[in-house]
Amino acid sequence: MRRVSSKASSAEGEFLLLRPFISQHTEQTTAENMSGVVVQNMSFKAGQTLTLTGVPTADSTNFAINIGNSADDLALHMNARFDAHGDQRTVVCNSYQGGNWCEEHREGTFPFNQGEEFQIKVTFNNEEFTISLPDGCKIHFPNRQAAEKYKFLNFDGEVRISGINIQ
Repeated sequence: MRRVSSKASSAEGEFLLLRPFISQHTEQTTAENMSGVVVQNMSFKAGQTLTLTGVPTADSTNFAINIGNSADDLALHMNARFDAHGDQRTVVCNSYQGGNWCEEHREGTFPFNQGEEFQIKVTFNNEEFTISLPDGCKIHFPNRQAAEKYKFLNFDGEVRISGINIQ
């Protein structure tokens, strides 16, 4: 697949945003184009807040947000499942290390609606991630890698991400 890259910046400097190639005839990015979007060389450090704004498609079955050091080394995989993988209206968190998924954590709250904008805030320390959901609930998920910095972020599924901010 051909990829297009662009640079973005945060208080810590520039990072690289990779996305699937979109034809110049396409006037707006669709949710299908957002699947597989990758942010590399970012600097998301312990104590900072990552704010993500997006909209699941009207027929979204699920979308995922992945944070780690690479696609093969995910400290946090948050999967909002409307109706996917045998789950309905469930948020599942996990990590992926050494080619294996670890133990899943399932949450009882599901504050996402198809076609409606959401905002998620993620912070972490060497012990855990705290994910603030749109309804104000918080998910606490262990930082199994105990890292102080992550440089990889990607999105999968039927979602259109409109904002990424690290402060």
